[in-house]
Amino acid sequence: MKKKIVITGGHVTPALAVIDELEKKPYQIYYFGRRYTSEAHKALPMEAVLLREKEITYIPITAGKIQRYFDQYTFFSYLKIPLGFFQALGYLIRIKPNLIISFGGYVSVPVVLAGWLLKISILTHEQTASYGLASRFNSYFAKKIAVSWPISQKYFPKKKVILTGNPIRKEVLQTNKKIWQVFDFDEKLPLIFITGGNQGSRIINQTVSQLINQLVKKYNLFHHLGPVGSQGILKELEKRRQKMPSQLRNRYHFKKYLDSQEMGTFLNKADLIISRSGANTVTELAALGKPALFIPLPFAATDEQTKNAQLLVTAGTAEVLPQEKLSPKRLWQLIEKMMTHLDDYQKKSSQAKKLVKLDASKEIVRLAEKIIQ
Repeated sequence: MKKKIVITGGHVTPALAVIDELEKKPYQIYYFGRRYTSEAHKALPMEAVLLREKEITYIPITAGKIQRYFDQYTFFSYLKIPLGFFQALGYLIRIKPNLIISFGGYVSVPVVLAGWLLKISILTHEQTASYGLASRFNSYFAKKIAVSWPISQKYFPKKKVILTGNPIRKEVLQTNKKIWQVFDFDEKLPLIFITGGNQGSRIINQTVSQLINQLVKKYNLFHHLGPVGSQGILKELEKRRQKMPSQLRNRYHFKKYLDSQEMGTFLNKADLIISRSGANTVTELAALGKPALFIPLPFAATDEQTKNAQLLVTAGTAEVLPQEKLSPKRLWQLIEKMMTHLDDYQKKSSQAKKLVKLDASKEIVRLAEKIIQ
């Protein structure tokens, strides 16, 4: 019989890269993920959308999240913590997996805890240059802890921690010509790619929306809105684009969702990327050696996004704009500065590329196979 592996966590990009590698081998794979994007947004999470094309079983968990702020959803979120645990426990008893691989995020916590109580082997992976609260919790129950960056090793027990790197999907490192040919950008102008991550960022989208008319006079602009970040702004952007002269309209395109091939195409084609600094984004931009302007998520655990961004600032390919200083004027000033000195950032690309292990997914699969032998 095939050995069974449960994968869980909210960081879907490295999980998908590892799944791609596991699918080459005779394993039966299950994914325990979120039921919805968040308490406030009852949309399908990105992991559920992206995993549709995979021949694996997706199991939604109604997990609760420990929030660092109080709102109308906090109380109900706490009530869901024990519910998520008992759901995970029931599914694991039924499936009887040989291994659980966790990729962090609050949804992984009840799965890991239930797995430990059932004496199932656990491997957890930390993506950030710091540590996530979920990964820190999961590390107490894991046999091995894989980390992405040398700086992360100090946060975990030496006997358990192994430097594997952060897995990258192959599609992200490639340009899809068919996807690119759909767009009618001005070939004489550089391309700026703006993204707030898989879910998007409202504040980044709103700030950028005030600069679109300025930006398209000098640059091509592709804007990844995200399902959360697009709320309340999508129709406005559609109207604004339609009102542009045809020449300028061709320079501005946007989409709510991007799959891995689309993301890879725009990351490769872009001259400058403006984005959050999640661990996966930073890894991908380091691998591509792309100049980036990071706007770190301010309430991320242990300020992890600022620490992630600093890796590429030190390498010389990035700048950081803290969200509290974000304004249309300041964003425009930094874009102009970086585009003016783009050659200087591009010359440092080799330094950024040295930070990345391109075989990280294979390393994690090798580690998983050692555990379940």
